[in-house]
Amino acid sequence: MTIFGLAMVTEQALAGDAELADEFVLRLQRAEPNAVAEVYDAHHAAVRAFAKRLLGDAASAEDLVHEVFVSLPKAVRKFRGDSALRTFLISIAVNHARHHVRAAQRRRRAISAYGDTKSLESSDPEREARRKELAELLTRALDGLPIDQRVAFVLCEVEERSSREAAEIVGAPEATLRTRLFHAKKKLRLALETEGLR
Repeated sequence: MTIFGLAMVTEQALAGDAELADEFVLRLQRAEPNAVAEVYDAHHAAVRAFAKRLLGDAASAEDLVHEVFVSLPKAVRKFRGDSALRTFLISIAVNHARHHVRAAQRRRRAISAYGDTKSLESSDPEREARRKELAELLTRALDGLPIDQRVAFVLCEVEERSSREAAEIVGAPEATLRTRLFHAKKKLRLALETEGLR
């Protein structure tokens, strides 16, 4: 296939995705019974991945995903079509995240208090212990960030979205998003240095 042919196929696939998203939105706005389920089937994995990265806790992530799709029929009235449907779903997750971030923090503190010592089997126990320790340090450092900075960090650094796309998701100017990201990185660096990491 020529480059021109490949470009045509890609363009047609993207157009098809856009048409499908437009169809989903129309069906949601008309409150068709199966519309939410079909949008869920198409997009839940991306919303769940974002929620897991943001919250660091599978149970809280599942709760947040559920909340996003339960609130979708009402939220879709605000959808203007200037972003992708998936981006809109992530923005709904951001709007509902505050409660879930606090719940995930409480759950992690409770688990730590009871000394959850179960670890994955590894061929190198020392390496596995160090990896787990680093993950816990980063999670604690993320827990210390204000929600807006945490969201900016997860969207830009973990999910590798552009600052423009992240700003669109959170509904803030791009410069504001970049400022939040700057402060998040600075605070994370300081928190990790305090724990002895450079």
